[in-house]
Amino acid sequence: MALEIRDKVLLGGAAMLALGVVAGGYLLGDGLRRAHAADRSVTVRGLAEKDVTADLATWSISYSATGFDLPTVRGEIDNNTRELRAYFTGLGFKPADLTPVGAGVNQWLNNGVNTITITQRMLLRTTDIARAQRAVAQQFDLVRRGVTLQEGSGMRYSFTKLNALKPTMVAAATKDARAAAEQFAQDSGAGVGGIKSATQGYFSIESRDGDGGEGAGDTPYKKLRVVTTVDFYLK
Repeated sequence: MALEIRDKVLLGGAAMLALGVVAGGYLLGDGLRRAHAADRSVTVRGLAEKDVTADLATWSISYSATGFDLPTVRGEIDNNTRELRAYFTGLGFKPADLTPVGAGVNQWLNNGVNTITITQRMLLRTTDIARAQRAVAQQFDLVRRGVTLQEGSGMRYSFTKLNALKPTMVAAATKDARAAAEQFAQDSGAGVGGIKSATQGYFSIESRDGDGGEGAGDTPYKKLRVVTTVDFYLK
């Protein structure tokens, strides 16, 4: 009788052990399945673009005079500076909009004759974009005034309010990325969950109409662009 009871106990223990193994295997398998499902994701890119108008114009202006004695050359440079200021004043710019940023004097012997060149550099800085455009369009008037601009003198237009637009543009790029993820999920019979990870790309500010070609110069019409990379969970 004692032997029979012991055999029943052993059999019961084995059954419980087997049941535990089965339950543990189920839980392990279900856990692995859920972990695998949670790890499913898709990586897509989202694009956001916005057309803006520059809010700052800067014109780096260089001009020079050449002669054989310093007083004469200096007098010519001073006259060119007066004509330059008169040109911008006539267009409605304030005196503070135009400031000197440097000057240089170069002397050399040319066939035994001392030759002097003085170069003056001025900077126009303004937030009046329309007025800046008129200044560029009418710059040939400077030639009539005897002021010849050196190569490299040109207006540059900048957009300085990028930080104010960053949040909405990043949100738009993320929305664009989700649309791409939803299309991918639809094609593969899945759904799109939350964001697993995301990376914001660099913001770029480029000419809205592309390169205008040689001599076209800069324009105030810009295009902001950002690309985000987003990893979405699939469900």
